[in-house]
Amino acid sequence: MAIRICSQKEIITFWLETDHSLYQMQVDGYGLLHHLWYGEKTDCEMQYLLDYPDVGFSGNLYEAENQRTYSLDTRPQEYACAGVGDYRIPAVSAVHADGSNALDLRYVNHTIRKGKYRISGLPAMYAEDDAAETLEIRLKDTASDVEVTLKDGVLPALDMITRCAEIHNQGETDVILTRAASFCLDIPYGSSWEWMHFHGRHTMERQVERMPLLHGIQESSSRRGASSHQQNPTLLLCQPDCTETSGVCIGAALVYSGSFQTQVELDQLGQVRVVMGIHPDLFRWTLHAGETFATPEAMLSYSGTGMETLSHNFHRAMRDHICRGKYQHIERPVLINNWEATYFDFNAEKILHIAEEAARLGVDMLVLDDGWFGKRNSDVSGLGDWVVNEKKLQGGLGSLVDKIRAMGMRFGIWFEPEMVSEDSDLYRTHPEWAIQIPGRQPNRGRYQLLLDMTNPDVVEYLYDAMCKILRCADISYVKWDMNRSICDWYTSTLPAARQGEMAHRYMLGLYSLLERLTSEFPDVLFEGCSGGGGRFDAGMLYYCPQIWCSDDTDAYERTKIQYGTSFFYPISAVGSHVSIVPNHQTGRVTPLESRAVTAMAGSFGYELDLNHLSETEKEEVRKQIAQFKAFGSLIHNGKYYRLTNPMTDKAAIWSFVTQDASEVLVQGMQFRTEPNMVRYVVRLRGLSSEKQYRLEGTEQVYSGAALMYGGVLLPRSWGDYTPVSMHFVEA
Repeated sequence: MAIRICSQKEIITFWLETDHSLYQMQVDGYGLLHHLWYGEKTDCEMQYLLDYPDVGFSGNLYEAENQRTYSLDTRPQEYACAGVGDYRIPAVSAVHADGSNALDLRYVNHTIRKGKYRISGLPAMYAEDDAAETLEIRLKDTASDVEVTLKDGVLPALDMITRCAEIHNQGETDVILTRAASFCLDIPYGSSWEWMHFHGRHTMERQVERMPLLHGIQESSSRRGASSHQQNPTLLLCQPDCTETSGVCIGAALVYSGSFQTQVELDQLGQVRVVMGIHPDLFRWTLHAGETFATPEAMLSYSGTGMETLSHNFHRAMRDHICRGKYQHIERPVLINNWEATYFDFNAEKILHIAEEAARLGVDMLVLDDGWFGKRNSDVSGLGDWVVNEKKLQGGLGSLVDKIRAMGMRFGIWFEPEMVSEDSDLYRTHPEWAIQIPGRQPNRGRYQLLLDMTNPDVVEYLYDAMCKILRCADISYVKWDMNRSICDWYTSTLPAARQGEMAHRYMLGLYSLLERLTSEFPDVLFEGCSGGGGRFDAGMLYYCPQIWCSDDTDAYERTKIQYGTSFFYPISAVGSHVSIVPNHQTGRVTPLESRAVTAMAGSFGYELDLNHLSETEKEEVRKQIAQFKAFGSLIHNGKYYRLTNPMTDKAAIWSFVTQDASEVLVQGMQFRTEPNMVRYVVRLRGLSSEKQYRLEGTEQVYSGAALMYGGVLLPRSWGDYTPVSMHFVEA
């Protein structure tokens, strides 16, 4: 059993066990639910570590009378409440009918059942009933009819624990939630900790930053209406000696695509609290009598053997239990996208010219990007008018698709469903559908406004419009873009007192549309995008098994972006393409082969006009496509290893290893070449020490032990940004 209970009088201890970890909580004699332990399996109740002094100005529970060492301000909580003497970050806060904002949650009962819980209207991990168990702990406020049910999903083989909370108003008057986090993790046992988060900006996402915790509150968050380029809804806590291959670390990922907040507090006693969930600045939810609010899900995993193990846990969980549908595991098509080749300046003839050469070189799919619809000749008009522009595409979309299909290629298309241009038929007909505050001029981003996804009429319009396009031709792929942050929060669908619900209801509307479309078109590959990686999160992966990683296609910069992405997200989820040089974002020139090996660490494709390449380059493209198809299963389903750190090292090198360790592909880039340069040595990981491995293309054979402990010499470099691609197979 993954979940077991030990009871002694009023004390109840919950043991949540995975293959390599133990999560332990305990109901004490006062009915408070405390966190005890998350870490290695100990076969012991860990409450003996909870030894606290009388801390001045940390008040005491009323029932504890003169027991001054018992304070909610110092004790580890499982779901910390506001207003009851715990002055640290709360997980939940509510305003009652009398204006008070306290919650004092006490244990009522619990249930255990086979299988993994689901959350209505929200993405969440899923599993077969024999692969997971669910623990539900019901808590009730001492002075009101507010109840909270904490739901924990335990997936032992994945070393994964999930958490969400359901907040119920069982009373007769409204309760207003002002904070409803997905999880709260207190680490009571003394140890120094560092944290890693993944910051950035547009075209520079998920840059890795690791630093010691400071006393007080550290925060990683987004108030942009999306998980954002600037921060990612993931967090890694690690002890100072933690490396890729050794040491203790804990990871958390929020299965949510909207505004979020992750706060980490190092308290007065050196204890750590992590609270993650919907950003409270954009959240105020009215719970009427009898209503329930469900938080998004958080995923948790622990590793005692370094960050590599933690990443593998999240990769398996997201690839196998978040992603869904036809393209979850099968080979992804090699595609060519016309955006950087043409931008808005194209017609059917130009697209077919690009497609002809792509088909000749072995590309599987052409994706028609922005500009095919409405009056869309620049980025200031047309959004919302999802009708084919037949001045550009004479004969219509069906004719173009048929011609591309006749070349042996599939066809994909770009949408930006959540947006509207003021210069559009949709806006002229329904200006009230755009998000804007009455009496104020709206904030534009990319000269566009947002549609109100809380409005059922908007969702229905988008569903009908997109279905019409997807049914009018043989379309195999949709790129779902979102090119601005959200502000001007106001919706005509809610009264003034409930405007604080809009940000979350926007996400519920978006998810409902995605669910309908992905169900209606199960053979279509949906790729998420938000100006590249502005909404790269587990919530979007539930609907889109791959996400465009970044609008920065510079191969050198991409090594850093993809490095940060890899700590939580599987390689199969990473959209990555070869683009032209000088690169359109940086002006940097990198070799074609280097651009290719970088793009192969994802779903491979091209973002250029292949007609402009030399014959030598075209032949190289043909070989690259063949190589990716040969290695596609290994890349997407094998174990991924970060062999260097491109943020600090002289090279970005990674590898993919089959599950049985019979094959390894080493790829990457050496950044600089120096005179009389000593060759770079990289130690491989994940191989079998006893096996022998032959380097493909040579007769050289190495033992697994030699490759892991001695390493392999990278090829001699010539020029900057030299590619690395080495394939070893069991001899």
